[in-house]
Amino acid sequence: MLSIRGRATSLCDGLSRREIMRVGALGLTGLALPQLLEQNALAQPTRETSANRGKAKSCILLFLMGGPPQHSTWDPKPDAPADVRGEIGPLSTNVPGIQFGELMPRLATQADKLCVLRAVSTGDNAHSSSGYYMLTGRPHAPMNRENANPGPPNDWPNIGAVVNSLHPPRGTLPGTVRLPCHIFNTDGSVWPGQDAGFLGRSADPWLFRCTPAAPDFQIPEFSLPVDLTTDRLTQRHSLLDHLNRAFAGTERSGVLEHYDGLTQQAYALLTSAKSRSAFNLANETDATRARYGDSQFGQSVLLASRLVEAGVRLVQVNWYRGPDEPSDNPCWDSHTDETKRLKTVLIPPFDAAFASLIDDLSQRGTLDETLVVCLSEFGRSPRFNARGGRDHWGQVFSIALAGGGIRGGIVHGASDRLGAHPKDGLVRPEDITATILHCLGLNPAAEIHDSQGRPFAISRGEVLSKLLT
Repeated sequence: MLSIRGRATSLCDGLSRREIMRVGALGLTGLALPQLLEQNALAQPTRETSANRGKAKSCILLFLMGGPPQHSTWDPKPDAPADVRGEIGPLSTNVPGIQFGELMPRLATQADKLCVLRAVSTGDNAHSSSGYYMLTGRPHAPMNRENANPGPPNDWPNIGAVVNSLHPPRGTLPGTVRLPCHIFNTDGSVWPGQDAGFLGRSADPWLFRCTPAAPDFQIPEFSLPVDLTTDRLTQRHSLLDHLNRAFAGTERSGVLEHYDGLTQQAYALLTSAKSRSAFNLANETDATRARYGDSQFGQSVLLASRLVEAGVRLVQVNWYRGPDEPSDNPCWDSHTDETKRLKTVLIPPFDAAFASLIDDLSQRGTLDETLVVCLSEFGRSPRFNARGGRDHWGQVFSIALAGGGIRGGIVHGASDRLGAHPKDGLVRPEDITATILHCLGLNPAAEIHDSQGRPFAISRGEVLSKLLT
């Protein structure tokens, strides 16, 4: 239920405005959507703009949580010893001299549109802290801290939050979105770096928990209860608006004004056919949905493409972690039996979804204005362990980019012959965030301010100019 954070003002009947909103079911609809809009109105970020520095109007981040092995995906090592190269061999792509892992045949045909970075390094071997570094461009303090939780001093805003604070949303849809789930460890701890940090909740990327591959898929926050008609929704909105005007003279802290804006945004979302249709995958043809694959990740990627088409500026698609994931090698965290996991569970649905996204954007003529970034928190160790898996490895790994002003058909940087350490072209996470922001038209030197008013440049990295068209 929607509630207002801040000082509670008592009314003549002894009830606070906050309590009326909490128990009166007047939070616009009584639905879950307003919970997404609950913000800390006292933490307003400073908005600054810069000259248009990039071609991208929007960005899709594909986050493969767990850490894919670079050896079997973007950086095969066919000449390495068997306990390094593994059973998955190299595959020639449509760009002479560039090879991918053989389980990515569809992406191999899209190599001319991809830019692969093979010397990315965090120097951090813990999911939580290395993930924080990749999502924010700031190293975690301390490094190598597993099961770390959000909060100071590790409260730097993630990329989506920075975009939210510097670019207002377009239309009724949110500016930035995460789906289909948040990122968490086996013990349930939530990674830091997934929210707006010191910018306050007003800049948080929206999180939609959903299962897009389900036959009856729908976003709960965009679904009216069966007993709530559009007419009743309008009546509730009118009543809430009347109460807001009546209370306007009793609370002038600024919280109420911000709250009013949030309820208006919620109402606009629920009553806008265009906004709601952006989340409706039933509008897609069976052939389109089949190309992306029937996995939760594949359908989430399809949903992301439709959201940016509808006006969302940045969508982060996390690899889906369902309740049936094995505890010893969940998602891409392949500590055991890696080869089987890659062949049967991981790479085929990834290849289908990513390749379909690139093809879809190309066919629609929007790849040049849509930046696509595929990344993870780290890679995997060069040698297999005794359980047939690879372990955490932040020393060197690979990511891929496409569209949005990025040159296609190139490889930047190289790892050594074992895929263990950078050989040349070292890239740090702050350079990746600086490049993403640049492509989205933001100056990486632009400033944001914390709750104390202290200014910070949005990135400490260098734009990777060699990657740009």
